[in-house]
Amino acid sequence: MKTDTLPAWLTKPGILLILLSILITIIAAGMQNLSFRGDYRIFFAEDNPQLQAFDAIERTFNKNDNLSLVIAPPSDELFSRQYLTLVRDITEAAWQIPYSTRVDSISNYQHTQAQQDDLLVADLIDKFDSVTQEQVQQAKAVALTRPELVNRLVSFDGKVAVVNVTIALDDAEKTAQANEIEAFSKKLIAEFQEQYPEVTFYRSGIIMMNYSFFSSAQQDSSTLVPLMFLIVLIVLGLMLRSITAVITTFVVLIVAITSTLGIAGWLGMAINTASVNVPTIVMTLAVADCVHIIASMRHGLSQGNNKLQALAFAVRINNKPVFITSITTAIGFLTMNFSDVPAIREFGNLTAIGVIFAWLLSISLLPAMLYFLPQKVTQQSARQLEQQGMARFAEFITSRAKPVLWISVILIAFATGFIGQNKINDEAVKYFSVDNEFRQAADFMAERISGMATLSIALDSGAPGGINEPTYLAVLDQFSTWLRAQPEVNNVVSLSDVLKRLNKSMHGDDQAFYRLAPERTLGAQYLLMYEMSLPYGLDLNNQINISKSQSRVMVVLENLGSTEMLAFEQRMNTWLAQHASQYHYLASSPSLMFAHIGERNMKSMLTSLPLALILISALLIFALRDWRLGTMSLLPNILPALAGFGLWGLISGEINLGLSIVASMTLGIIVDDTVHFLAKYQYAKRQGNNAAESVRYAFVTVGKALWITTVVLVAGFSILALSDFRLNSDMGQLTALIISIALLVDFFLLPAFLILFDRQYTSEAHNENLVRTTA
Repeated sequence: MKTDTLPAWLTKPGILLILLSILITIIAAGMQNLSFRGDYRIFFAEDNPQLQAFDAIERTFNKNDNLSLVIAPPSDELFSRQYLTLVRDITEAAWQIPYSTRVDSISNYQHTQAQQDDLLVADLIDKFDSVTQEQVQQAKAVALTRPELVNRLVSFDGKVAVVNVTIALDDAEKTAQANEIEAFSKKLIAEFQEQYPEVTFYRSGIIMMNYSFFSSAQQDSSTLVPLMFLIVLIVLGLMLRSITAVITTFVVLIVAITSTLGIAGWLGMAINTASVNVPTIVMTLAVADCVHIIASMRHGLSQGNNKLQALAFAVRINNKPVFITSITTAIGFLTMNFSDVPAIREFGNLTAIGVIFAWLLSISLLPAMLYFLPQKVTQQSARQLEQQGMARFAEFITSRAKPVLWISVILIAFATGFIGQNKINDEAVKYFSVDNEFRQAADFMAERISGMATLSIALDSGAPGGINEPTYLAVLDQFSTWLRAQPEVNNVVSLSDVLKRLNKSMHGDDQAFYRLAPERTLGAQYLLMYEMSLPYGLDLNNQINISKSQSRVMVVLENLGSTEMLAFEQRMNTWLAQHASQYHYLASSPSLMFAHIGERNMKSMLTSLPLALILISALLIFALRDWRLGTMSLLPNILPALAGFGLWGLISGEINLGLSIVASMTLGIIVDDTVHFLAKYQYAKRQGNNAAESVRYAFVTVGKALWITTVVLVAGFSILALSDFRLNSDMGQLTALIISIALLVDFFLLPAFLILFDRQYTSEAHNENLVRTTA
């Protein structure tokens, strides 16, 4: 075995290590610039139409981020002197929460009463005096009959209350401010918990969702990455039985990850719930490169070659396959740039960078370290035993190629048949596991009060003061009535309800006058009188704009999936087109934004998938310089994803944001096994062997490496399944499933297919068993 094929930079490993150390230190220094970002806006680009509508609504009215403090007395009787006092006290204390601009509850609800010719507006429960039994009865009578309160600030059965805190966050500091609010509110609730140990408290709302995004990312980075390191070291130690292999691979993994994160830091990126997976995935993919180099070197050493010769052999025989697999994997991740989700684009780009780093390090740093560190060569007998095991498996496949092929095709067709059971469905609340505090609070609210899904509709009258026009108010009232009749709707807050209540109060609280004022001037006077009576922080700026040309209808819905949310939006748009076509409107909310992004992201990823397939196939054909093998490679590259998504239809059937990228991502990863198998197969064919013998050679030389890399890949992505964040856990589960199927395809269907259909013999010079020639 000649050494002149060893790359020039590997002939001086000492100098190479010094240069690499300097370069890596500079790159990794960028990690000091990294930060965490955990708010939901990481999923939406600035040009997202729903985000633009949401921002426009917030600019017109006010910020709508909220923190919901839920109070559930054990007796299921909220309306008592004790627990109404608790609601009042928490309401007052909640004003101290950082960045709060408004606090709403049944205790400070601005109740209107007629007092001769005057309008009396006051808190439903007095702030200062002790709560009397008379106040309890009045509060219950009012709270359970006001449409703006029931299923928003109090449950319909009067057993649970909500204190809703409106928060105004700085977009640039959302994560830090959400963390500050979470810490303050946690301490606040703990203080009341001491006074009322029998009461159950929950915290929900957009603020807690933002905090959960952040905490999930931090938890994954602090637990899953170390766990993945441990799994990799154990697997490598058991399968390669070499301390040197474990140490060198560990160093390559550390350097690949720190270099990738360093680049992220230099580029000013922030780690989020998507990109937090980059270290785990880069680590997983880097192991695959290292295993092939180490396995080939150990094979060379077992043949009696010295260390330098074995290194030359390992680099030469793996340089092309490792390069191809790295490029194809990078292409798969780079196709995520077609996604509408910025977080997914950053995740794809960073992982692609990490894959390229892993490739460069596997052909430079890894051989240099292997040269200096001692190698314990596998004994010839042990090596032969491994080869014999693979040889026997190869013999099984080659002697039963036809039934193996048919059984494989039938099983894959069966699995793929369930692919139609998958449905695109995103529900932000269910992104978190049932053990998550925010998820538990949201589930409790959905069961006892209302869902967390919201929708804001800003209806523009078209003229200053136009909200007082009877025609506009009539449409607004009809729209509010229609909304309340929808099965998904839990609560509606509308200006028309305020004006009907005011008209009733100004007529001696006569229920017959619970209707809109017949004249514009009269309604405008009522509204002005009411606004002047409202205390600071409880005005109507969250419902009407300054020029009184627009009003906002705020809808609380059940926790809908994206399909149901989009169906509701379509029905709403149809009603408005039929009954309010003269008015312009904007409708948006975080819930609606998530509903749309899932659908659009899936469409964009399905568009990019054919492009990735074409690029990868063209690269394989060019690299293998054989259009037949390049075309045949399509089979083992496409079928695993089809079968995997089919089985997912049986397992879950829900496709969320995390799963929408799996097809493109796995397409690049599973090429690894195919390329290495076909490269060894092609090498044997060019030595003059037929298809069956070439399949045997491929199994004997690369079979174990493929097995090891698949175990590591499956272990790595299975680690993600432990994530508290469902987008990550679902992605990990499905990716691990597809990679497992890919190995089965490469071990059964691909070799059987090659034996039966690759009939072109280059020579009959070698008709003896190649296992003996390579042993």
